[in-house]
Amino acid sequence: MEEFHSGRCENCIVRQLNALKTLSKEELVRISDSKVTKSIKKGDAIFEEGEKLNGVFCVRNGVSKLSKMSDNGKDQIVKIATKGEVLGQRSVITEDKTNLSAVALNDMEVCYIPKTHLTDSINNNVQFTKAMLLQMANDLKFADDLIVNMAQKSVKQRIAETIRYLEKNFGVDQEGYIAMTLTREDIANIVGTAKEACIRTITNFKKEKWISTHGKRIKIEDDKALYRLVEGF
Repeated sequence: MEEFHSGRCENCIVRQLNALKTLSKEELVRISDSKVTKSIKKGDAIFEEGEKLNGVFCVRNGVSKLSKMSDNGKDQIVKIATKGEVLGQRSVITEDKTNLSAVALNDMEVCYIPKTHLTDSINNNVQFTKAMLLQMANDLKFADDLIVNMAQKSVKQRIAETIRYLEKNFGVDQEGYIAMTLTREDIANIVGTAKEACIRTITNFKKEKWISTHGKRIKIEDDKALYRLVEGF
């Protein structure tokens, strides 16, 4: 993991996407003086499950998967984190070991912010504290929705929903394929199924002409059909 100092927090537009936007200029200057920007290669870990963190990671560029290892050794992806998100804040606030691991899905650039300055802002800046709590509440809501989907929706519905989610959040390239490319195993780990079941389902979607593929790349051909499947129509 390459480290280098780059940019100033008080001038960074990425902070407008997270709780850091509530900090004063003086607080941002203190954070900027202590933070370190890190380049992370695709497939490398930002942090591992069970690790003790002494700071958080603000995503400047790139995408990572947040996952938890089950008792049977299967990786369950619980979230795809993108530009502007802050990783590890729950662990830092509770001073507990991380409950998830974070691995880069493509080349990334993150800013590591030591927890000292965050703790000071939490203790002294009410707006920042509220923004942090709101973000954690949203994460909990997302986790609740994931649990409901796992319990009530079929594998086909969850895979269709994931494909539509990826297109909505990452857009498409010039050829119409979803810009964020995941392996079949990653998709299986998002929906909570076996890789083989994921491959069979995607093959069925292709036969129905709902999607087309080129290697790992996926293009939605009939979004209405996927929507009807997700909603159970």
